Amino acid sequence: MVTKTVELLKGFASHEEIMEILATVAADLGDVIDVSFLQVKPLKGAMTNEVFEINWPAKSDGHLRRVLVRLYGEGVEVFFNREDEIQTFESMSKHGQGPRLLGRFATGRVEEFIHARTLSASDLCDPEISALIATKMREFHNLDMPGEKKAQLWPRLRKWLNHAKSLCSPKDTKNFGLEVLDTEINMLQELLSEGCEGIGFCHNDLQYGNIMIDEETRSITLIDYEYASYNPIAYDIANHFCEMVADYHSDKPHVLDYRRYPSLEVRQRFIRAYLSSEG
Repeated sequence: MVTKTVELLKGFASHEEIMEILATVAADLGDVIDVSFLQVKPLKGAMTNEVFEINWPAKSDGHLRRVLVRLYGEGVEVFFNREDEIQTFESMSKHGQGPRLLGRFATGRVEEFIHARTLSASDLCDPEISALIATKMREFHNLDMPGEKKAQLWPRLRKWLNHAKSLCSPKDTKNFGLEVLDTEINMLQELLSEGCEGIGFCHNDLQYGNIMIDEETRSITLIDYEYASYNPIAYDIANHFCEMVADYHSDKPHVLDYRRYPSLEVRQRFIRAYLSSEG
């Protein structure tokens, strides 16, 4: 990973705001930022934002202080509401979940740097790590968060579908089967909403890149809440199973390998770990 100087941030409109927040964060820690010693590392893996690790030597002992600067991506409003995501992040921070919010600026925010390892695609198949994820998911689902406590899945799918239709010609709409998706969404909503539908606060994007593990304590941290909302708990778990077929760091990240989909035994093991946890 290439380490760069603060010059990298000067290309962004919020550069001065970022520097002011970094100075405040450093002051709270008893440090004074010397720009000549500030290091910037672009981090890979984020799909909707640009993310940077910022570090500087602590005044007390010279050890590196680290924070994370997240610059919001453009054109993502069709997928999620940015203000809702910011509210979720702040609420999660207050609940002691995920990284702490250190400061906000017009086009992004400064977060606590989590000293943990981001999972890889193969980690999701590890029985121990999978059980830890299940336990963390139940804790997440039980959080009391702002927002309407009913399934957001269906209106969100219809919104995305309508936007896709607006971008497609009649020929493309037919080729992609978009009209069929309308019928499928209605059918699935009717079928899956019958009876008791347990609603909880769901992450909705639990792919391996949004899960971190502390190698020493084995604690799990879920990050990136752009799509988080209230939804059927079963949906969040099923979506996590589907993410096991993806490898976003392969040569063909858009190609899903359904041979990796978890077997019935693996799914049952995950559910047992989920149900046996305290949440």
